[in-house]
Amino acid sequence: MSLRHAVLGLLSESPASGYDLMKLFNASLTSVWPATQSQVYGELNKLTTAGLVEVTAHGPRGRKEYAITEDGLAELRHWLTDIAPSGPQRHDGLLRVFFLGLLTPLEARAYLLTQAESAARAHAAYEQIDEVSDWDDEMISVYGRIALEFGLRMSATQEEWARWAAEEVTGAKARKASELARGRHPKSPQNGGGRQDDAGGANPERPGGE
Repeated sequence: MSLRHAVLGLLSESPASGYDLMKLFNASLTSVWPATQSQVYGELNKLTTAGLVEVTAHGPRGRKEYAITEDGLAELRHWLTDIAPSGPQRHDGLLRVFFLGLLTPLEARAYLLTQAESAARAHAAYEQIDEVSDWDDEMISVYGRIALEFGLRMSATQEEWARWAAEEVTGAKARKASELARGRHPKSPQNGGGRQDDAGGANPERPGGE
């Protein structure tokens, strides 16, 4: 998804000023594709130059109202039907999981519980959006609620996975793999200083009061 197509999509619903578009972004798209005021106004200028939107009204203090053109609608439909979604190609948090064996089991567990708490906060934020949003019969509202459901389900799944993984990294198989990995670097700070390396002792303090 690009900012260009987000702006075109919002304008396909109804004409709007830059200020109106920012309100719509903050109310409906911010959890999917956040944008700053300067980005939105800059994109409006580019779209106007490209003939994909046009200024249909002028107001006080330089206010302009924009509407999508036929070319803009054709571009939006082309993007929706002919361009495959790029999707996330990189996930920094998940990449780290591959190398958690370089940490002690307690450190790895703490990392994963932190991820669980982060997912829980994201889920709560999505729930708050759902509660305060005035869902109506307009396109952005109906389909926005469908998109919000993705966030609700994904964040719930991420939290469940992270809590499961936090227990897995303290299991015998993961502990053995971690010992082998850290054994290749005996001078690493993680292997000295008297740090507890065994998850079988007292329960560690969990993030978020776990």
